[in-house]
Amino acid sequence: MHRAGRLRRLTLGLVLMTTLGLSGGAQRPTVAPGQSLRSPTLAPHGMVATSHPLAAQIGLEVLKEGGTAIDAAIAVNAALGLMEPTSCGIGGDLFALVWEAKTGKLHGLNASGRAPAAATRAYFAQQGHKTIPLLGPLSISVPGCVDGWISLHQRFGKLPMTRLLAPAIAYAQEGVPVPEVIAGYWRGSERLLRQRPAAAATFLIDGRAPRTGQVFKNPALARAYQRIAQQGRAAFYTGDVAEKLVACVRAEGGLLELSDLAQHTSTWVEPIGTNYRGYEVWQLPPPGQGLAVLQMLNLLEDYDLAKLGPRSADYWHLFIEAKKLAFADRARFYADPEFTKVPIAELAGKAYAGQRRQLIQMSQAMTNVPAGDPKLGQSDTAYLCVVDRERNCVSLIQSNYAGFGSGLVVGEYGFGLQNRGALFALDEHHANRLEPGKRPFHTIIPGLVTQAGQPRLVFGVMGGDMQPQGQVQVLVNLIDFKMNVQAAGDAPRLEHVGSATPTGEAEQPPGGTVRAEPGLPEELLRDLERRGHRIERIRVNGGGYQGIWIAPGTNVLHGGSESRKDGAAVGY
Repeated sequence: MHRAGRLRRLTLGLVLMTTLGLSGGAQRPTVAPGQSLRSPTLAPHGMVATSHPLAAQIGLEVLKEGGTAIDAAIAVNAALGLMEPTSCGIGGDLFALVWEAKTGKLHGLNASGRAPAAATRAYFAQQGHKTIPLLGPLSISVPGCVDGWISLHQRFGKLPMTRLLAPAIAYAQEGVPVPEVIAGYWRGSERLLRQRPAAAATFLIDGRAPRTGQVFKNPALARAYQRIAQQGRAAFYTGDVAEKLVACVRAEGGLLELSDLAQHTSTWVEPIGTNYRGYEVWQLPPPGQGLAVLQMLNLLEDYDLAKLGPRSADYWHLFIEAKKLAFADRARFYADPEFTKVPIAELAGKAYAGQRRQLIQMSQAMTNVPAGDPKLGQSDTAYLCVVDRERNCVSLIQSNYAGFGSGLVVGEYGFGLQNRGALFALDEHHANRLEPGKRPFHTIIPGLVTQAGQPRLVFGVMGGDMQPQGQVQVLVNLIDFKMNVQAAGDAPRLEHVGSATPTGEAEQPPGGTVRAEPGLPEELLRDLERRGHRIERIRVNGGGYQGIWIAPGTNVLHGGSESRKDGAAVGY
């Protein structure tokens, strides 16, 4: 199997299990463009939206007690690490955008981990690896989540960490019922979890994944949270948790050392943005793929999408072609800017988009899409969003990468370890090549939109390569097609798969494949096929959108939580 195909299989494997009816999860009802299964949640004071209803309620209680949006986000994320371990946990990484109401400033946090000091390309060559294994100990990079919590809390928190982690600790000890969609994802990972005793003991019940409504307990994770609440980052990066983590990895032949954990730090970064029809759309810079959202919007802005409408083959053709162009640049240029000069301003420039837009032909799909020359220009995952009474906003995304990540579990403390290191390239000439201490390319991206200097939308879309595509579709639905915040996420999606990847692999097959959800007219899909697009009709695409819209004028919060997940938007 080609590397690009293997990455796709891991990133969206759990979604495909549901698509094929193999996971036991709920099937998504058909929704036409502009329609929705439910109305947005409305609230005047504060709101939380995320992929598990109990986690959302935990965040809401924090807000009601006077905690900040950042406090609530930490509490929600900790709960998701217990309740949705299929997607996230303290063995993974974290990214966040934070709007600080009192200063009117947007902050960005990169809390992703780096490659171990011993992880060299020479080592992998000596071991006979042409690519980094997708699973197992060699795919593990330093987990950044806990340091991200501490960094956010020190700068913007109000309530103590003991209070923020207490609900997750209680649920871990007493047990929490597993909802339908998460149960389906969990079932899809049974084979992986059975491969190692610690993983099976932690995440399986009587040898199988918990079914819908079954109560799952994780007292070992409660012990880890208790240590973090009492000792801060030291508990995870230099204390007993660190020692058990490294012992777990080294016993399997991995490269992580205690010094790698001790030296880890999160990085505050300047967000990057573009103006799309009067809205400022903000993302974090590479090594994440948020820049692709900005590039796609710049390419689409020259077209009258509102006139075309969501049932137009012309719109979807333009969307697919814009995605191909942005992802070609993603494959070549996106990497850790501390190691590689990434032409961010040039790639995000309007003039560069104008040059690249000339490659789009309305009658024919592109099958060979090289990266551009930016000198032409001017210069499984869990998501949550929170807005508090003062209108501080947090857009936070956190992930193990592929479901339960590497498959390794620190049994003494009840959490799995991510496999983000698998996203490095071993080609010495590639921008995203493996280097010790370097951060790999990342798929997880939080989003935030401002208008006239005020926050307007806090949102994200889960699902690997679907994330930039999903964000752009949501924004077009909201801004061009005037859908509400709930309908914008419930609308049927297309996902183009098969683009060249930041691991250095070529596109397979040429031109890729467009995966189309029900709800789009068959005539539209046949029109796309006539233009040369390869269409695969499927039941549900990757994703998992959550969003909070702050209405201009009224300042009322409108929350959306799409039907592809178990989640909820709750407010007060």
